[in-house]
Amino acid sequence: MIDPPVTAPPPAQRAVRSPPGRPRAVRYPVLAVVFVCAACGLVYELELVALASYLIGDSVTQASVVLSVMVFAMGVGSLLAKRLRCRAAVGFGLVECGLALIGGSSAMVLYAAFAWLGEARYVLVAFSLAIGVLIGAEIPLLMSLIQQGGRREQDAAGTVADLFAADYVGALVGGLAFPFLLLPWLGQLTGALVTGAVNAVAGGALVLWLFRRDLTRRSRWLLVGANVAVLAALGTATALADDFEEAARRAVYGADVRVAVRTPLQDVVVTGGHGGPPDLFLDGRLRVGGRDEYRYHEALVHPAMNGPRARVLILGGGDGLAAREVLRYADVRAVTVVELDPGVVRLVRTDPELAALNGQAFRDPRVTVAYGDAFRWLRTARPVQERYDVVISDLPDPGLTAGAKLYSEEFYGLAARVLAPGGRLVVHAGSAGTRPRVYWTVDATLRAAGFATRPYGADPGAAPGTARAARAPTAPWGFLLAAAAPDRPPLALSPAAPRLRSLTTRSLTTAEARVERTRTPRDAGLPPSTLVHPRY
Repeated sequence: MIDPPVTAPPPAQRAVRSPPGRPRAVRYPVLAVVFVCAACGLVYELELVALASYLIGDSVTQASVVLSVMVFAMGVGSLLAKRLRCRAAVGFGLVECGLALIGGSSAMVLYAAFAWLGEARYVLVAFSLAIGVLIGAEIPLLMSLIQQGGRREQDAAGTVADLFAADYVGALVGGLAFPFLLLPWLGQLTGALVTGAVNAVAGGALVLWLFRRDLTRRSRWLLVGANVAVLAALGTATALADDFEEAARRAVYGADVRVAVRTPLQDVVVTGGHGGPPDLFLDGRLRVGGRDEYRYHEALVHPAMNGPRARVLILGGGDGLAAREVLRYADVRAVTVVELDPGVVRLVRTDPELAALNGQAFRDPRVTVAYGDAFRWLRTARPVQERYDVVISDLPDPGLTAGAKLYSEEFYGLAARVLAPGGRLVVHAGSAGTRPRVYWTVDATLRAAGFATRPYGADPGAAPGTARAARAPTAPWGFLLAAAAPDRPPLALSPAAPRLRSLTTRSLTTAEARVERTRTPRDAGLPPSTLVHPRY
């Protein structure tokens, strides 16, 4: 009997020697690192989506950009990793170093680009591409490490199953850790840096400990130096994160930042004051401009107060300024404010200048504050016992994707349930001048929900100019006054209206005509926005 010839192993197998011990002594640590790396990778992804949505807006677009670019880049990374499979251990170690540094610093660099350059979109795409390439390179390299740890080639299916099981479970843990642990406890900047450090430690420990015999002396020192440098850079950035955030905040909002807090829902910044009017920013967007907020709130509130007004519901309005205008009518008996973020109400109650701006509205015994999502609150309201003469929708701009449901046909249908007979609903609908399609889509949505509408607007005064978010040319505010069809509500001030600084019945008539001029024949047939088909 002739023995079969002995063939040499292929180069990919010959270059890496398995460490001594049983196969499971290699496979389980590798799978544990797969778990950690998958969790870190998903944290990088979610952090980019969250920060881009905060800085740039339009969360659907930012999530689509990050996910599509990253998935494409993962395919590119998998192809590029084929060149490293003959040196899988050192290749994986270097990939993890790069991923830890780029992913860990991504939030800080993205925020810096927004603060000092005013543009973060290109940086977002670049980081999505780089992180995706490195994550994609992990998969083939990790498969090589598992196979070289004792798995036979015939059991490749089992290797893939083990790898993806650990990867998916790790992604689950990372996806849950980001919103419930990292974001509330560490914030976006420090959370990303800590995640990068964990990523570097996991990748470096696997290669330098378990596969140390497969590294040349030069490769070993290269990996040690790279990991030490990455951890030092991430540690230094973590130590300086607070100073960096303060400097970036000054670049965005100016030097007169008085209050900067992070509630569980958003970033809240107050600038100005010290004898002048304060400005309130929510997630980087100007919510209250102290110099001209009265123009907005007088136009929002007083046309709707022409008629019965004993009970008033304000959806949003956590700054208390709409409530201030409502409370100027002596015959108002009850005001309910539905605000999503208790932190905003707490701030405007305790900050002396914000409280003075809203006239201490939340201390008035007629005011009740309910905390929660306005859509959910309306769904649970009792339409028989809880009827309101006036409903004021003082909500974020309809162009923001996150608030699209608050401008949907279903939302306005719920609002109609709580209106008393003869009641009025007023809606801030964005600018009819700069975004007429959005404005008239809100109008079409209200009419689809059974309302008859009256369009009108108001011109702001001089922009505060204290933040980059407020430096764009200020657009006229657009509003829609609505009542149950077929009767259109009168667009006029009540005879009992208090003395106003910016509004008269004549100016309302002029504002209605100006807004009507932005309507085109195409706007007449706009479809309504719904929960399943948002159109803003």
